[in-house]
Amino acid sequence: MKPDYLSLYQALGYYFKREELLTTALTHRSAGSPNNERMEFLGDALLNYVVAEALFERFPIASEGELTRSRATLVKGDTLAEIAQRLNLGQYLLLGGGELKSGGWRRASILADALEAIVGAIYLDANMLTCKQVILQLLRERLESMSPQKVVKDPKTRLQEYLQAKQQALPQYRVLAVIGAPHAQHFEVECTISELPMPTHGKGESRRRAEQEAAAQALFLLHANQSETRTDI
Repeated sequence: MKPDYLSLYQALGYYFKREELLTTALTHRSAGSPNNERMEFLGDALLNYVVAEALFERFPIASEGELTRSRATLVKGDTLAEIAQRLNLGQYLLLGGGELKSGGWRRASILADALEAIVGAIYLDANMLTCKQVILQLLRERLESMSPQKVVKDPKTRLQEYLQAKQQALPQYRVLAVIGAPHAQHFEVECTISELPMPTHGKGESRRRAEQEAAAQALFLLHANQSETRTDI
């Protein structure tokens, strides 16, 4: 049965000429091949380019670091998943049996990947200008409220800068476990630094997310230790 994409077209503000491209973009690898992995790769690159250009033009006095952090905030998985939820992408996803049973249609990583793939599919179906217009419309509210000077650095960056300022060795991250099927993996990571007697741990749907959680925990303990030291004094 042919899917009804009318509501999705209206939400995107774009109507596909080659609907099979959209179907592929919505097909998770658990459902077989062709799937959206290659389009996801393309869409990721397009998003980064369009957002980088938009930030460069919108904030002429922002530093390279501020622009980099702003871009990372706009194209990170959590942001893309929120947009995907707003588009109700979950109801259109084509998933394998295992993902259907585990609720893959609401998993943030799957939703974010599908949105990236749709961006790639729009580029293939139309052109760069059209793709850019769709991306900027999807991110319009976030771009308008963005302030590069106020974007908080991610935990891994803050931990690294903290240790560098104290001329200490950089944190060491190690994957302790990878659980689940290839299309639904969960990572457990530990972070080791010299200032803490024990490693901290983090979990997430990607290695990066697990490392960020472990780094955040390390920062929390470091700040707690500093507070205790000042109290003792």
